[in-house]
Amino acid sequence: MPGPLIPVAELPNVLGSVTLLDVRYRLGGPGGPAEFEAGHIPGASYVDMDTALADEPGPRGRHPLPDPEVFAAAVRAAGVSLGKPVVVYDDWEGRAAARAWWLLRHHGHDDVRVLDGGWAAWQRAGGEVATGPEKAEPGDFEAAPGRLPTLSAEQVPEFDGVLVDARAPERYRGETEPIDPVAGHIPGAVNVPTGTNLRADGTFRSADEIRGLYAAAGAGEDRTVGVYCGSGVTALHDALALAHAGIDTVLYPGSWSEWVADPTRPVETS
Repeated sequence: MPGPLIPVAELPNVLGSVTLLDVRYRLGGPGGPAEFEAGHIPGASYVDMDTALADEPGPRGRHPLPDPEVFAAAVRAAGVSLGKPVVVYDDWEGRAAARAWWLLRHHGHDDVRVLDGGWAAWQRAGGEVATGPEKAEPGDFEAAPGRLPTLSAEQVPEFDGVLVDARAPERYRGETEPIDPVAGHIPGAVNVPTGTNLRADGTFRSADEIRGLYAAAGAGEDRTVGVYCGSGVTALHDALALAHAGIDTVLYPGSWSEWVADPTRPVETS
């Protein structure tokens, strides 16, 4: 099996043999569907974060895991089949694409890769651009969730490993909290912000660099690693980086937004 990333230089060679998903999304950013129609990699299908890659906000957090059948129907309509490799890209340095990568694998697809550097890298490389809507041939994907491990809020305090918080350092330390009602982090968690995973051009650091960065934070290969963030989306950027380095992870899907929904749960600031 190839690694979880595909370099932009390799994508043109496989475009005819993969299902290509555009999952452009940014917190507070412009709408993905309009950007998709304005320009996308030829043959891609758009998959929406809010309607396909997450459930409605609620007690389980701001981006709960989607209903398996809703997720399966959306990616099936985008052309996903179990027997055909999938490549996912975004314009958020892999943060949204990592969510789609994890969900597809969690629900039973074994061959999913993220375009390293995403839409920006494709444009820098002078890749062909298509405009307007795309009509995909529906795939045969059926959801079989549970392939990847997760933590519930009740399991977090008993987690026998190191929990990595993927948010910005100032949010982790509790100095500011622009989104959720309480600032701080889950007690005992260490902080490896998603930006740490990337080079200046938005592509991922080497596997050796990633291993070193996480080991320095206490998340080495000798520890089980859990990941969380604000709502369960960008945590998977850390999971993707660690997979690139050969390290498996456990996701806490509800993340900080679920954790602080219950005022009895402990909070740490530092």
